[in-house]
Amino acid sequence: MKKNSFVLFLSFLFLMACSKPAVEYIGSEYVGKKYTNDPLGEEKYPDMDPLIRFDAFDCMTFVETSLAGGDLDKLNKIRYKGGNIDFLNRNHFMETDWINNNQNIVQNVTDEYGKTALRNVVIDKQNWFKKIHKIDTKIPKQTVKIEYIPYSDLPEIKNKKTLIVLFVVNNPKMRDRIGTDMAISHVGFLLENGVLRHASRDMGRVVDVNFKDYVAKRAKNKNDLGIILLGIK
Repeated sequence: MKKNSFVLFLSFLFLMACSKPAVEYIGSEYVGKKYTNDPLGEEKYPDMDPLIRFDAFDCMTFVETSLAGGDLDKLNKIRYKGGNIDFLNRNHFMETDWINNNQNIVQNVTDEYGKTALRNVVIDKQNWFKKIHKIDTKIPKQTVKIEYIPYSDLPEIKNKKTLIVLFVVNNPKMRDRIGTDMAISHVGFLLENGVLRHASRDMGRVVDVNFKDYVAKRAKNKNDLGIILLGIK
């Protein structure tokens, strides 16, 4: 091989290695960190927790912090509509807030991976704010249709890049407890190698587990319906 050709070949290999999406390794630096429910807040009433931390996560803050690459400004733009840091302005509900307000970084790709079904969800923020946080608001109910792949129709997911996976439920007891319907109960990353990386309440930390095994366990619960998949832009 001529010298110039060899140099070009090495350059090609280098570029291929560098072009490998960093998202494949998303959240890896937090694996093993402890699970803590609702670890982040606005540093002021009614949620005095810090805006960012790296020692503890729940499932949502793990995904958010990982997407932000640990950058506070990016994290605030993910967690709050328009980046306006306020408890009432936080993207509390995936169904009506988080996905819609983060369309610049994620897109729903569920129907690309399997046959979907619909679940109607009625989000009653006013009642939720009052019942859970003792805050009076005047927010009308919102009805949304959630498209998901039922566990009964879930094929083998062969994703070529990391996806965000949302776990869909229909739990009347939870609805009565928190004052509103809610369809998304858990969230994590589905890596290309069939691994689910998530902050697990049951295991008490951020873990990597086999996605198939995890889904099989959830599918045994009558309140668990299926999954939503979000692509990362």
